[in-house]
Amino acid sequence: MVVKYEKGASDVRPWGTWEILATGDHYTVKRIVVRPKQKLSLQSHAFRDEHWIIAEGTAEVTNGDEIITAPANTAIFIPAKAKHRIENIGSSDLIFIEVQTGETLDEEDIVRYEDVYGRV
Repeated sequence: MVVKYEKGASDVRPWGTWEILATGDHYTVKRIVVRPKQKLSLQSHAFRDEHWIIAEGTAEVTNGDEIITAPANTAIFIPAKAKHRIENIGSSDLIFIEVQTGETLDEEDIVRYEDVYGRV
């Protein structure tokens, strides 16, 4: 098992920010803020599942072949290897909590398929 996150770690991305709230042997909890009209890359992870809870705002979520509108209090499960993306379709910040579970939890476990900010 490899958990490379540490509580309190954070980062600024072109779409917003993330912060690590907690970690354990097989989990990491992140608070993610997506600015209005911004979106994360269409991506997948080989080694982790993700559980999302929309806390504030409204998202458009791509999860495999499904696209849904997700208001506050929506729970979404993203299995390992599924292509997924979240977009803030509202006019205020989208805030969601992401719980990662798996044997390897690391920012390097990202495969990007599309990215509006030119990241690979």
